[in-house]
Amino acid sequence: MPLEPKLADLPRIRGALRFYQVAAVITGVLLLLLCAEMIMKYAFGLELELGGSQGFLAFVPGDTVTAVNLSTGILIVHGWFYVVYLFSDFRLWSLMRWPFTRFIVIALGGVVPFLSFILEARFGREVGAYLASRESEAASAASAGSTAASGPDASTSTSDTVEAQQ
Repeated sequence: MPLEPKLADLPRIRGALRFYQVAAVITGVLLLLLCAEMIMKYAFGLELELGGSQGFLAFVPGDTVTAVNLSTGILIVHGWFYVVYLFSDFRLWSLMRWPFTRFIVIALGGVVPFLSFILEARFGREVGAYLASRESEAASAASAGSTAASGPDASTSTSDTVEAQQ
């Protein structure tokens, strides 16, 4: 029997899911920028320069970059944000009590182009549906428990008042 998240963790799971979704989109965008930058660098020998002599933002040959090299900046930002993405992955994975293979699959979303968008949509729907079903089960169990608890007391108090009135 697979482990299920604790009922007390459901609010934390919702927050972890939101954090994961935001991190997945940002990481996916940065990865696509990194891929485009790598294509420009290795296929055409160009790097993205900010504030250089060619203008505010321009592709220049790699050996002539004199201002801020945005190509390196994109690489560094993606690398650090991938660490944030892994943290969000770990947080969601541990709260949902998924198998380790799912952690690895989600982690691949930060290194395989477009995969983070696909996984974010898939796991977002899956976790959202799980939370909705689990919360409705908890609500129905709570209402059934309160009905069962109030049922005999209500009938007793009603019969007592009927007897008192007669």
